[in-house]
Amino acid sequence: MPEASSLFTRLEYRLAQQLFHTRWLPRSPRTQRLTMHLFQRCADAGHRAALSQYGHMLFHRGVSPQDKARGARYVLEAAQAGDAKAQYQAGQIHEHGCAQYPRRDDHAVTWYARAGEAGHPLAASRLARAYRLGELSLPLDVEKAGHWQALADRLAGFAGSLDSDASGAASLDRAEGETRH
Repeated sequence: MPEASSLFTRLEYRLAQQLFHTRWLPRSPRTQRLTMHLFQRCADAGHRAALSQYGHMLFHRGVSPQDKARGARYVLEAAQAGDAKAQYQAGQIHEHGCAQYPRRDDHAVTWYARAGEAGHPLAASRLARAYRLGELSLPLDVEKAGHWQALADRLAGFAGSLDSDASGAASLDRAEGETRH
């Protein structure tokens, strides 16, 4: 039965995505409640993309502190599961802090590094800036800044395509859908 449950969760997530992105559908409160309910069900079922997206929405648009805290928990759970966008958001949460998760530069650096290595160009760019300017309690290190900036440029598609290999192209394909927040 877990396979059927997983299939049902994936279908619910696809429906929630369609409702969320459909422009012709009236933006009634009822439709919005249904969409958020579907995202919540999928996130509660452990769907990684739903954890990331719903957590992001709750954290940034939640009304109460409890919503924001629950959003942060969802984002961190998705980050632990390997979602690159959630890993970047986890870095943001730890860099800026919130009620439930105080500012921790060491955790922020760890999450940015994981996201950058997983193909998130904004995370690699953030680490490059941090090493270049000595932010996030990191020492000034031009070599590491160059490494992360080169990775960010490659992931964002700024580097020449002649020197990219097949794995670089796969990383770029993965990163394209993850740079929009």
